[in-house]
Amino acid sequence: MSRQLCRWPDVKSLLWRRNLQHNLSAMLMRGRARTILLIVVLMGCVLYMLISASALFSAFSVVRYNVVILPGQKMGNLSKYSPLIFIGGVPRSGTTLIRAMLDAHPSVRCGEETRVIPRILGLRTQWKKSQKEWNRLKEAGVTDEVINDAISSFILQVIAGHGEPAERLCNKDPFTMKSAEYLAHLFPNSKFLLMIRDGRATVHSIISRQVTITGFDLSDPRQCLDKWNHAIKTMYEQCKTVGQKRCLTVYYEQLVLHPEQQLRHVLNFLDIPWSDLVLHHDKLIGKDISLSKVERSTDQVIKPVNLDALTKWVGTFSEDIVQEMASIAPMLAQLGYDPNANPPKYGEPDPIVLKNTDELHMNFGEWERRAKEIVDPAAAAAPRSPLAR
Repeated sequence: MSRQLCRWPDVKSLLWRRNLQHNLSAMLMRGRARTILLIVVLMGCVLYMLISASALFSAFSVVRYNVVILPGQKMGNLSKYSPLIFIGGVPRSGTTLIRAMLDAHPSVRCGEETRVIPRILGLRTQWKKSQKEWNRLKEAGVTDEVINDAISSFILQVIAGHGEPAERLCNKDPFTMKSAEYLAHLFPNSKFLLMIRDGRATVHSIISRQVTITGFDLSDPRQCLDKWNHAIKTMYEQCKTVGQKRCLTVYYEQLVLHPEQQLRHVLNFLDIPWSDLVLHHDKLIGKDISLSKVERSTDQVIKPVNLDALTKWVGTFSEDIVQEMASIAPMLAQLGYDPNANPPKYGEPDPIVLKNTDELHMNFGEWERRAKEIVDPAAAAAPRSPLAR
């Protein structure tokens, strides 16, 4: 076999290699340029996201140690040591009315029901009930302290984030009162308002308005009365455990009959100065007070305080339930209601309440129209047919 002799590279091959090196250098430079461009684009995206986030959460920003920074000179920082207000009670007991009245105060903001705060509290209750689940959490390092910090941070964020800033923030989720003792531990400077209403009126309202509540069978008034009894018993005991200095029971009937007297008592308990605006919440609906279109009480609280809802329940229960009312719902008597009175004597109303009631009856159509505008603006704006006029 003939051996191939090595040759020195000719001029053409040297030029080719030089071109290759030049091309590789150019490609490398372009690659670096692309990398730099990509980094710039990514930094721009991050900056845009930060700016968007700061705009989205301009009202509140959460930082460590359960503190929410509030803008404004008078508000300072919202933390677990802030004097929060929690409003609770069995649904249809006047929780929306009292929160609307407090929302009328220039220093207070409650807002609509969040519905998520009772659920996070319920999750913790479920974990506590299951020793196996609780042990698993502890083994994973998820201690009481970790859970408490997480839940308090969650609650603070929800309360702060779902409405406008205010000097005093409150939450109105009826079933939070089942966890009042735990909330009092999480927020040591908080106070509680437990709304109490005649259980017969509450159950009648739940059934007639088809308010779905877990465990309540809306086709069975007796069962609903029993469920009301158990729910209010738990809440009442929680309120007593928290103590009179931090939990106040507010009777719906007395709030309706004597609004100024009761509201002065409530504001004094909460260490909030008096404002006449709390007596005129109906004039601030849609302005300083926002209402949820899905809450069943919305069409009622747009009206001034009146007597219409006090005794609607009378005559709606079957005779056998009426006869056994004391044994079906023993909490009625414990709360001061006469289980055998139909209707019971709640007391005499203030003159302004009588006046409000008369004016509502005289302008019934106008108030119904206004209620529809709040609850269903589209339907209210639709032109009526000539037959409907």
